[in-house]
Amino acid sequence: MQHLTGDYRAASAGLRQALALFRDLDDQHGQARVLNDLAVVQQETGDYQAAAASHQQALALFRDLRNLLGQAEALNRLGELSLRISANAQSRDQHTQALAIAREISAVPEEARALEGIGNSHLADGNAGEAAAYLRQALTINERIGAAATERIQETLRNPSLSHSANDPAHGSPS
Repeated sequence: MQHLTGDYRAASAGLRQALALFRDLDDQHGQARVLNDLAVVQQETGDYQAAAASHQQALALFRDLRNLLGQAEALNRLGELSLRISANAQSRDQHTQALAIAREISAVPEEARALEGIGNSHLADGNAGEAAAYLRQALTINERIGAAATERIQETLRNPSLSHSANDPAHGSPS
């Protein structure tokens, strides 16, 4: 809750306490969830290296648990972090892995999140056609499920570099 109010120090302290408790209980699922949340706090405070390490630890735990939804979430979060530090190809790879998992388990919100991430990584690399195609797919899913990300994606698609590509039928929909 503290991270929602901007009290990142308190959020970090509370998450570290929770992580210690889950470790004491040998609750790997709880550890993975807390590590993902801790990484968000670390990212918001600019500690990208620690955030990446926390997400990677969460991903490893989710893999050990064979928790595919957790893996997709962690990969999407890693992809978002990679994009934030301009590691666009790495971001695209992480989101592509998340997309495959999300589709395998029919995790529609994570599928949309991965498509948006792939689109944003293409946009960051200047690949307007590819970006628009992925973002349109993400938008379609988000509109269908009534997700809050709909407005953000619509705004991104209004980017002048995408306006031509977003309406150009010659740019197909990648899968």
